[in-house]
Amino acid sequence: MESTDRPRRARILGAAFELFLRRGYAGTNTLEIARDAQVSKRELYALFGSKQSILTSCIAERTREMRLSLELPEPKGRAELAETLGRFGRAVLQVICDPTVVGLYRLAASESQRAPEIARALDGNGRRANREALLRVVERAQGAGLLRDGDAKALTESFFALLHGDLQLPLILRLVPRPAPAELDARARAASASFLSLYAR
Repeated sequence: MESTDRPRRARILGAAFELFLRRGYAGTNTLEIARDAQVSKRELYALFGSKQSILTSCIAERTREMRLSLELPEPKGRAELAETLGRFGRAVLQVICDPTVVGLYRLAASESQRAPEIARALDGNGRRANREALLRVVERAQGAGLLRDGDAKALTESFFALLHGDLQLPLILRLVPRPAPAELDARARAASASFLSLYAR
């Protein structure tokens, strides 16, 4: 991509994201996106090709942080494993409670019938990548004899269930405010402790 295209691309993605959140995917058209981004429809289509391409790019940009950049070390003992799980859990919770990410989940839920590609893009760009990162930690911990043998994917899903609990849906439905950092930290530590009490050797 030429450097001269980057400002226009950023304006298009910013305008599209705001419109998608406010009016829904189906309720937004490319003319409105182009108008709000102050570009022509010709420029918009030259850079993206379609509304679906704009949506996919929006989600990829907004969920880049969902693919956690944490370096998850190979655990050498139970205390180190607990620390790794706690740090990972805190990072996951901070991301899923971020207002932008919550907005993306609201968009995916509201448009699930008309635009299932939103949920697929959201899942592929964030949720699945984070599960794969934790799965590698679980497999290494099993190999080191720190966790019980068994289905590593099932253990990974168990950790996420303990971590999320009933947090995400009330946030998406606007039933609760965004939790304070101390609450997220306590939840991550509790999930790590519960996970180890269930599965540690």
